[in-house]
Amino acid sequence: MKFYIGTRKGLFTYEKQASRWDITHVDFLGDNVSMILFDRRDNTLYAGLNLGHFGAKLRRSTDSGENWDELTPPTFPAGEFVTIPQFDGSEAKQKPASLSEIWEMTAGGDDQPGLLWAGTIPAALFVSRDRGDTWELNDAFWNLPQRHVWFGGGKDDAGLHSISVDPRNSNHVTVAVSCGGTWQTTDGGVTWACRSDGMRAEYMPPDRQFDPEIQDPHRLVQCPGSPDHFWVQHHNGIFKSTNNCESWEEINAEPSSFGLGVAVHPHDPNTAWFVPGIKDEARVPVDGKLVVTRTRDGGETFESLSDGLPQEHAYDIAYRHTLSVDDSGDVLIFGTTTGNLFVSENGGDSWDCLSTTLPPIYVARFG
Repeated sequence: MKFYIGTRKGLFTYEKQASRWDITHVDFLGDNVSMILFDRRDNTLYAGLNLGHFGAKLRRSTDSGENWDELTPPTFPAGEFVTIPQFDGSEAKQKPASLSEIWEMTAGGDDQPGLLWAGTIPAALFVSRDRGDTWELNDAFWNLPQRHVWFGGGKDDAGLHSISVDPRNSNHVTVAVSCGGTWQTTDGGVTWACRSDGMRAEYMPPDRQFDPEIQDPHRLVQCPGSPDHFWVQHHNGIFKSTNNCESWEEINAEPSSFGLGVAVHPHDPNTAWFVPGIKDEARVPVDGKLVVTRTRDGGETFESLSDGLPQEHAYDIAYRHTLSVDDSGDVLIFGTTTGNLFVSENGGDSWDCLSTTLPPIYVARFG
C-alpha cells in the first residue's frame, strides 16, 4: 500500500513495509506541491506545483516518481477576465485571468482513457484528453453568468477544488467552488446546472443566505458505491445529499461542524469523517484537542475519535485535500498545517502518528 503527501516543501511517498510506514521517495524538495493525482487507470502520477514568482507548474511520472516529465499547465486564453465583486455597492472590477494554482485534479471515467479534469484558482474547469499534454478550458462552465458573483473563500479568488466523476456515467460530473456553490453536468461539460439548494451561507445578508451561487462548500465528496449520496464540508457546517445533489440537508456535529475536509466511506454512504475546528478567525481545534469526527448513521450521531491524537495544546488544521480514505474504507490518512501526519487502519478508531516534522501538508492521496 502506498500514499502520497504534498507539502509546502516537497512530495513525500509513504509505503507500508512489513508492519511500519516509511518514506520511500522524496520529490521536488523545497517546492510547494499543491495537488497530487494518482491515475489508477494507467498508474500515472501527476503533481501540481505552486512556485510563487515562477507560477503554477505541472509534472507527470510513469515510473512511480523515478522520473518526471514537465507538462504545460492549464492556461487561460488571452483576453479572459476574472470579475471581482465589490461588497460596498460599487461596480464590480475585473482583472486578467491568470492561473494561480491547480487546486484539484481528477481522472475521467474508466471508459475515457487519458482524460483528466483540473480545477483551478481562479475558479475554472479544464480538461485534458491526452494525459495532461494539452488542456482546454471548459467554456460552458467559464461562461456561466453566475461566475461574476463568485468570490474567494480563504483565497483571493474563487477556486474550484472538488471534482467527482459518477462511476455510472463518466459524462456526469459534479464540481464545487469556493465561493460559488455546487454544479453538475450530465453531458460531459456541454451544459451546467447549479446544485446548491438547501445550503446556507450565514456570512451573507439575510436575504441572500440561501442564494445557491454564492455558497462556500469547502470540500465535496461522492460515495462510489452509492453515487447519489454526497457529503459537503461547508463553511457553515456539514451538508449531505441523498438525491444526487437535487437538495442538501444541513447537519450539526460536536465539537464543531466547521472544518475544511471530508471523506466518505467508499461503500457505505452513511459513514463519513471530518476534522473539525473553531470557525473563522481562530481555525484551531476546539479546546486544543485534535479529533476526527465520524458518523456511521448518515449524520444522526457523531463520534469524536481521539485515540492517538494530541489532546493538549494542539493547533492543527487539516486543509480540504488532506483527509483521505482508501478503497477498503478501513485505512485513513490526514495531515495538518503543523506538519503532523496520522494514519488509521481501523476506520478511525485509533491513529498512529507517522511524522511531526513534515512541512505544512496541503494534499494527501492514496496510490
